Amino acid sequence: MSKTAATPPAAADPNRWKALVFIALAQLMVVLDATIVNIALPSAQTDLGISDGNRQWVITAYALAFGGLLLFGGRIADKWGRKNAFVTGLIGFALASALGGAATGEAMMLGARALQGAFGALLAPAALSLLAVSFTDAKERAKAFGIYGAIAGGGGAVGLILGGFLTEYLNWRWTFFVNIPFAIVAAVGAWMIIREPAGSRNRAPLDIPGVVLSTLGLVSLVYGFTRAESAGWSDTTTVALFVASVVLLAAFVYVESRVKSPLLPLRVLMERNRGGVYLSLGLAVISMFGLFLFLTYYLQVVKGFSPVKTGFAFLPMIAGMITGSTQIGARLMTRVAPRLLMGPGFLLAATGMLLLTQLEVGSSYPALILPAQLLLGLGMGTAFMPAMSLATYGVNPADAGVASAMVNTSQQVGGAIGTALLNTIAASATTAYLTDHAAEAAAGGPAAQLVQARAMVEGYSSAIWWAVGILVVSATLAFTLITTGRPGSGGPVASGSGSEDDAELKVPVIAH
Repeated sequence: MSKTAATPPAAADPNRWKALVFIALAQLMVVLDATIVNIALPSAQTDLGISDGNRQWVITAYALAFGGLLLFGGRIADKWGRKNAFVTGLIGFALASALGGAATGEAMMLGARALQGAFGALLAPAALSLLAVSFTDAKERAKAFGIYGAIAGGGGAVGLILGGFLTEYLNWRWTFFVNIPFAIVAAVGAWMIIREPAGSRNRAPLDIPGVVLSTLGLVSLVYGFTRAESAGWSDTTTVALFVASVVLLAAFVYVESRVKSPLLPLRVLMERNRGGVYLSLGLAVISMFGLFLFLTYYLQVVKGFSPVKTGFAFLPMIAGMITGSTQIGARLMTRVAPRLLMGPGFLLAATGMLLLTQLEVGSSYPALILPAQLLLGLGMGTAFMPAMSLATYGVNPADAGVASAMVNTSQQVGGAIGTALLNTIAASATTAYLTDHAAEAAAGGPAAQLVQARAMVEGYSSAIWWAVGILVVSATLAFTLITTGRPGSGGPVASGSGSEDDAELKVPVIAH
């Protein structure tokens, strides 16, 4: 075993830090796309003649393809090679973006968004798993994941700024075309620079039943939450989608426990620390997605900010995330246990969220929103960095892609739940407020407009209270489920099952 453990440092890629630049660039592109299209959607809807009923599919088509195919994309990366999957994902994402930017109608746009999601599902786990197998030293890994975590956390807010600029001063089509130079630079750089460690591929045959069941189950789950937002939780189709997702995912778990070469080895999920990361991170993302949604509407609709000004208003959160990830998380990750970063990080974010429950129509940005964003950013940045690293820590190199895919899956499902659940809570609170103040709302004029604004803010603050509670639960899960010590003091064992078939794969990802 000692001979095996000594392999990673000897095989460490001398160009790994250059490779990180292109991996980070690709991650930035994917995260940007998640928010940049939201800014452009009203203009694109008008130009392409997309109906109000179908406009949600510009977002949903991407989310379904991305969320449904993540596990498949992760295993393809393990089997085919992460560099190959990474470059292919970049090229495909660029072509799909070009198609979306050149769209002449609804069908072309929706098809382009689905293609973007499919190639994103190949690209995202390949990027994270490349980090996992390339950075094996604990201190280097901390720095690399600090940078990656900052981009993953702050990139969405950057998308709001960039999307506002492109839509306001150029054209909505540039929110798609902007992906092309990102993808070309990252693909060329990755092809020339990245070298995968030898023997890290998983040559096992593809688990087709697992692919079908996981894809259909995840698509049903994500679409169920997406549909619940518009059609309601008691809608027949919504309920049927949730039932189908439970049945399909239960069948998936059963199949994975029986087949020789599973798509998602249950050892990846059942290791206590990784399972704790997937759960706590997924819950935290519920809160973050809800916050982005409500703050964007509050700043634009209630406060009257332009799209560009709204984007800049999120800068304190970006600064907090970058600081928390690179200056707190990365510096402390090799000194303290991950739970002592993740738990307090989520609690600090909950404190920032708690400030936002005090939102009113006339709330001051410098006095309330700015400090709340700083606390949120610092907390989430501090927590995200060790979470991203621990999610692939101790996993077999041959399972790194699918373990990385689980991180993205928990975030994608968390995002779908957050948007649907918190939006429903906000809408119910807004309706209740309007019912209680029906006479003022019916009076018309400035008084009625003020009641409408107050009702919206009442809805946002009610939903944010739930987000606070969810972050506290995330912190509790991090404190109780994640028991590993600091990297370098003995972490999770490799995810191998102990069989002879897996013996050659038991190469610790972190070497000391």
